[in-house]
Amino acid sequence: MEGQDEVSAREQHFHSQVRESTICFLLFAVLYVVSYFIITRYKRKSDEQEDEDAIVNRISLCLSTFTLAVSAGAVLLLPFSIISNEILLSFPHNYYIQWLNGSLIHGLWNLASLFSNLCLFVLMPFAFFFLESEGFAGLKKGIRARILETLVMLILLALLILGIVWVASALIDNDAASMESLYDLWEFYLPYLYSCISLMGCLLLLLCTPVGLSRMFTVMGQLLVKPTILEDLDEQIYIITLEEEALQRRLNGLSSSVECNIMELEQELENVKTLKTKLERRKKASAWERNLVYPAVMVLLLIETFISVLLVACNILCLLVDETAMPKGTRGPGIGNASLSAFGFVGAALEIILIFYLMVSSVVGFYSLRFFGNFIPKKDDTTMTKIIGNCVSILVLSSALPVMSRTLANLHLLGRKRGQRPQESTVGRLRA
Repeated sequence: MEGQDEVSAREQHFHSQVRESTICFLLFAVLYVVSYFIITRYKRKSDEQEDEDAIVNRISLCLSTFTLAVSAGAVLLLPFSIISNEILLSFPHNYYIQWLNGSLIHGLWNLASLFSNLCLFVLMPFAFFFLESEGFAGLKKGIRARILETLVMLILLALLILGIVWVASALIDNDAASMESLYDLWEFYLPYLYSCISLMGCLLLLLCTPVGLSRMFTVMGQLLVKPTILEDLDEQIYIITLEEEALQRRLNGLSSSVECNIMELEQELENVKTLKTKLERRKKASAWERNLVYPAVMVLLLIETFISVLLVACNILCLLVDETAMPKGTRGPGIGNASLSAFGFVGAALEIILIFYLMVSSVVGFYSLRFFGNFIPKKDDTTMTKIIGNCVSILVLSSALPVMSRTLANLHLLGRKRGQRPQESTVGRLRA
């Protein structure tokens, strides 16, 4: 009987592993397809040659798509964990959701952490150096020569990062035990390096999120149709049409030798056409879209911003006053045992909305900063180098989002096992 029970337990463990692997593969396949369509929408069409550069571009495109899919998975895992917890609480004995368990959630967090390290330290540097490589002088040109140069550059970069980390460790903690622990690449060195990246990501989020919260109103105002109050759109369209015709006549009357004036007139004509398109869109919009959607969206943004700022202020005040409010590796109730919010499902839904709102605000704030303004992708006119830079930036932001959500807004993380310390967990590698 004991032998049969042991075989049965092994079979159940095997089937659960296969089921979890299949679910992880299907989820990642969906994210990969969506990421591929997003990148191809912005990728420059002139990069599609039929030669050696085309192969390099395809490889870099696949690696960038993989990185963007990992970033999306890292962002979606926190809401997915919260939703899974509430579903298991609502239907604890339902047969059709038994696959949604703690083992699957922990496995997804571990894979997200592993793939984030892989993309950040291997795939994205390889894609960039591979895209910029030409092969060493004296060797036969081709894919092999470019791969060889890329590998050499990766080795040199790894040695450089290793030296920087050793120097930083010696300056911060000049202890024999800490220096010996750097030899353990898998258990200490990579998590320590990932903690540094998460720290930079948190600092970047702290810089970008306030800017994004203030810019969200402007961005939504550009995307939505504003109400027409005391405005005559027909008169404005008529005036802008006359201005467009006047610019077109001036442009046709200039000779080709005056290149400076022609370029200025073409730019001005393009701005007039853009303004005319916006006015025509406002005229074609229905009454409910102008008078209902725009005010409702602005009120929702105002409420979300107020709740986000209120949560952050209250949690920071608790952290300053009460030491027990600090995020610690205490034993949690586990997935499906207790609700993460005092308001139950409604509170969990509010947390999910705030998580997405913070991520979108951080991305908007990131692209609103003057230093990163050139990173903004343009439809059908974004080079692969800029796509790689965008993927790395989004990956850094997504890796720091769970830590910032837990530290500032006190949004609960379900990515670590019971009794696991924050620096050992897959989402809490940032040390306090």
